[in-house]
Amino acid sequence: MDDTLVAALLGALVAALGGLMVPTLVARVPEPEPPTASEPDAGDPADPVPDAVPDDEPPKMLYVDIAERPGLGWRSAVIAAVAGGLLGASTGLDWPLLWLIPLTPVAVALSVIDWHTRLLPRRIVVPATLAAIAVVTVVGLATGERDALVRALAGMVVARSFFWVLWFLRSAGMGFGDVRLAAPVGLVLGWVGWGALALGLWVGFIAFALPAVGLAVVRRDRTVLKKSFPFGPFMVIGALVGLVWGTALAGRIWG
Repeated sequence: MDDTLVAALLGALVAALGGLMVPTLVARVPEPEPPTASEPDAGDPADPVPDAVPDDEPPKMLYVDIAERPGLGWRSAVIAAVAGGLLGASTGLDWPLLWLIPLTPVAVALSVIDWHTRLLPRRIVVPATLAAIAVVTVVGLATGERDALVRALAGMVVARSFFWVLWFLRSAGMGFGDVRLAAPVGLVLGWVGWGALALGLWVGFIAFALPAVGLAVVRRDRTVLKKSFPFGPFMVIGALVGLVWGTALAGRIWG
């Protein structure tokens, strides 16, 4: 059997099994606690407290309620399987599968949470990032892929710094959770190449902007563009595109 097909099937199977665990992962995320007067920084800057939600929007959905949504497990498994299969087919039986496939269901879980709450909990993002850094570093040193390792670490710094600047400037729809998520996105894209990193980030912004613009046009209401939308799922989509097609497309676009 062809190695590419084996990698695709393996990636789809392992990612699907992880996708089935998404409801369990979501249910175990602790709810953000409101800061007190004596602890002004007690709240996670990525997780606004429930009473920070605007008056015209419903209160934050509880994580346990998200986890109990009918069909969440199998839907997450299907999405993770498709993404894992694409990653396996594009990567082949190579070392990047060691971090890409485990990160796939994590990315699905974060997308689900962000879609319903506009939050990206650091209880998931930070451990996943640290684990990915550890695996990438070990593989890079053990296999002699030092150029790819340096590029991955540099890509992580570049992506996170870029999103930090956007967050600092109060760009619409940008929360600090997006800044944290930019770190693992930059890491995995950077390993592939600078073209994949640039394209992955660019596609994320395009995928985020087009639905909002389209909705504003259909409704003939420009105030739609001022509303807050979750950016995490679109960042994940951009990362997937960059990982699977980034090198080929970047070569055609930027020559």
